[in-house]
Amino acid sequence: MANSNCNTGTRKFEHLNSYERGIICALLNEGKSIRYIARQLGREPSTISREIKRGTALQLKSNLETYEAYFPETGQAVYQKNRQNCGRKCKLIQAEAFINFAEEKILKDKWSPDTVVGSCKNDPKWDGKTIVCTKTLYNYIDKGLLGVKNIDLQLKTRLKSRKSRKKKNKRILGESIDQRPEDVQRRETFGNWEIDTVVGKRTSEPVIMTLIERKTRMELIFLLDGKNSEAVNSCIESLKKQYGDWFSKIFCSITADNGSEFSELSNILNKYGSQAYFAHPYSSWERGTNERHNGIIRRFIPKGKSLKDIHLSVIKRIQDWMNTLPRRILDYMTPEACFNSELSTLSVM
Repeated sequence: MANSNCNTGTRKFEHLNSYERGIICALLNEGKSIRYIARQLGREPSTISREIKRGTALQLKSNLETYEAYFPETGQAVYQKNRQNCGRKCKLIQAEAFINFAEEKILKDKWSPDTVVGSCKNDPKWDGKTIVCTKTLYNYIDKGLLGVKNIDLQLKTRLKSRKSRKKKNKRILGESIDQRPEDVQRRETFGNWEIDTVVGKRTSEPVIMTLIERKTRMELIFLLDGKNSEAVNSCIESLKKQYGDWFSKIFCSITADNGSEFSELSNILNKYGSQAYFAHPYSSWERGTNERHNGIIRRFIPKGKSLKDIHLSVIKRIQDWMNTLPRRILDYMTPEACFNSELSTLSVM
């Protein structure tokens, strides 16, 4: 019990600080006992005893005789050295196989650290092997313990987002996104897509058109001759020929922005039993999935790069990479696997 003359209550599970070590030294020099010092500091006698042992050093007198004395500086130095051995130990050596795998996937295949960790957790071949969590992997990268640097990560740094602008809609191309069913908004049903175009150096050049399914994140990428409604309609026609009677079930709805290239989208989709919806002007977040995936495409085809010399094989390679990339939002399954699962469900119905 603490001394009634001392207003410091008994503290538990708190380490001694340098001020308290100074008091211990002063009281010891006055010849006070360990129990007296403990009462004055509101500590257990065993705590004071261990501290005195920790801070006691052998000294030499002028006549070459030796004696032991407690020094608060010595106790503090020993304490700080011991604290370095506390806490979790680095698993870098134990997880060497995983670290090598992560470096290869991040540098070669452009995976994110989270994708690497999530895919390994779902892969049976990593059962029983040491892996680290996403936060730890990022910490290793920040500390320079891996061959991967922050500049190698695609989304480590971002520009400050711009403030949204609201302007009057001057073009009405079809049904507003406000009319889109709630189950589509919540991604509960399959077959609802977002559409957009990605331009290169000039708008007069070929452009890339992207279609992404909202539930499975399946991405379809096309190279169009130009940014116009004729090229978009031709692409929709080719999809209708590919899927036949299944078109209206696979492409139940498509949400677009108010670009002139989508001016005929409502007409052609209505002809095939599907529905088009249009986002509000200057509201790219309403097609967030589409915009996010367009950003991924920019990793391969930067802004300002001409699309004249882009071969279809390059487009196919980008599409395959995106559709076979494990996603955290899909429980680290790939969009391709989720899309094929939905198609198999349709065939059973």
